Amino acid sequence: MSSSLARLLQLLSGGFSNQSQAFDNPPLYAHILVKFRPLPQLAPGSLLLEQSYAISPGTPYRIRVLRAERRDGALIIHNQALQDEQRFWGAIEDEGRRRNIGDADLMPLEGCTYVVREVGDGFVGEVEPGCRCLVERKGSVAYLVSSFEIDARGMRTIDRGHDPATHEQLWGSLAGPFEFERTDDYRAELPSAWLET
Repeated sequence: MSSSLARLLQLLSGGFSNQSQAFDNPPLYAHILVKFRPLPQLAPGSLLLEQSYAISPGTPYRIRVLRAERRDGALIIHNQALQDEQRFWGAIEDEGRRRNIGDADLMPLEGCTYVVREVGDGFVGEVEPGCRCLVERKGSVAYLVSSFEIDARGMRTIDRGHDPATHEQLWGSLAGPFEFERTDDYRAELPSAWLET
């Protein structure tokens, strides 16, 4: 892997919390936990993502398998859903359940690939253009506009859902990005073969 790809995987492989932000601004920000852990049994660059409210960490509202790679000189992160995802809830903390995730469980999410670029000592990523990343939430379908910034200190994310016809924002942050501080480090779980340049 290229050194920038290896560095992206190392920065992502961790746990993050926006506790400070949530406690400072409870009406605007829920307390959210985000964790990424390597899945060595899958293709190189594969990470399990669980995103949950701190009050119910065992029932994530988002669980995905991400796969970072370099393609045509650019860094991208593929976004994949899991078949019957509730089987894997809590796998972020359960190695046995993580090991059971196989290729047959993955469902590619069309239009939801992140395009990533190196900025300073970190990375910035955005969902690919085209308004094709469709998600269902609260009974309606929206296209996702999502971006993240990550560095050694932490991560900032913004997710918003927009109406496919009117482009009106239906849900998501109105007050700016979520500010996550790093709480866990899972870099040691990355297979050494993934990090070789």
